[in-house]
Amino acid sequence: MRASAFVYPWDVNGDPSAAEFLAGTGVEQVTLAAAYHSTRALTPRHPRHRVVTAEYAAVLYPPDARWEGRDLRPYEAGGWAPGDAWGEAAAALAGAGLDVHTWVVLAHNSRLGAERPHTSVVNAYGDRYPWAPCIAQPATRAYLTDLAAEAAVRPGAGGTELESLGWYGLAHLHAHDKTGGVGLGDAGQYLMSLCFCPDCRAGYGGQGLDPDGLAAAVRAALEPVWRGAGPSDGGWAGVAKLLGEAPANATRAWRDETARTLQEAAVAAVRAAAPDGFRVLLHADPVSYHCGANAGVDPAHILSVADGVVVPCTGGAGLLTPFAEQDRAGAVLAANLTVVSGMGGRPDTLAADAARARELGATELRLYHAGLASDGDLEGVRAGLRVR
Repeated sequence: MRASAFVYPWDVNGDPSAAEFLAGTGVEQVTLAAAYHSTRALTPRHPRHRVVTAEYAAVLYPPDARWEGRDLRPYEAGGWAPGDAWGEAAAALAGAGLDVHTWVVLAHNSRLGAERPHTSVVNAYGDRYPWAPCIAQPATRAYLTDLAAEAAVRPGAGGTELESLGWYGLAHLHAHDKTGGVGLGDAGQYLMSLCFCPDCRAGYGGQGLDPDGLAAAVRAALEPVWRGAGPSDGGWAGVAKLLGEAPANATRAWRDETARTLQEAAVAAVRAAAPDGFRVLLHADPVSYHCGANAGVDPAHILSVADGVVVPCTGGAGLLTPFAEQDRAGAVLAANLTVVSGMGGRPDTLAADAARARELGATELRLYHAGLASDGDLEGVRAGLRVR
């Protein structure tokens, strides 16, 4: 199976040996960040630094004139990725014989939410989630669609992987996160991720719900969860049990349609800007009501829109099955495996994990993350890829 490793531009730029080193791991492709959220990242081999702090969500190239005069526009990176950092890294990687695709993070932007709070998801208690732009708002949808097209189709890119192209909610790998004190489970996470901004309130109204009554029902449903007296697990059945089947289904109908139409629009915008043969993949979860970096999708729908999906498979490849069952000829089903041992990855079992993913329908591999991995981890990757 074809394998691609995730990489940041700062893993490559300023390190003359990085591109050849990555090519030596046995991957054929690199998925290189072009638009990325804030992060603090190790660079274990770089000759100039060991830690890079990306202070806010930014594009890692100079944005073009399409953003002039617009309120919502991408932020340019600071000193952690100056100039056309993506282009510089892409040229080095291509020079080492690697195919380069873009990695584009969309509905995940804490600076946007901090500076323009009205763009954020707001829960039933009135708390805003600055990291989570509400994808129902027309201006935000236009911003995300144009950002997808610009960041995806960089010169020299052969394809793109779109992350966070859907709802983001409560769950967030935020600095010093302290939200795990109550076990919310799938159901509690869903209820705490329902948005009550004006556009979502109107959307619920279109489904026959009273938005104020719905918000009150969400708060009431969560009260026993906060007391530790009621379970909040059980998947969608747990949501229906807490909120009631009819209102739960109505909220899901609104949110599913909102995500589907955004995904359609963003993929169409990328295709319109891209050359022939350009591949468009989504980081995806086959449960449509799930939120986060791997957007919740309907497998049949998304494989009719995009060229394929990147599916989280660390710890088990079962999430591939709903996509494989669609039997879409030519669809890319990429199994995303963490290979950084310090982040829970198992590079020593890569060959077996890849074989299992192939059995469940995977056609390609994604390895997270070559820039973060130690030399020892990458030696395990080399060994695993040799026996594909």
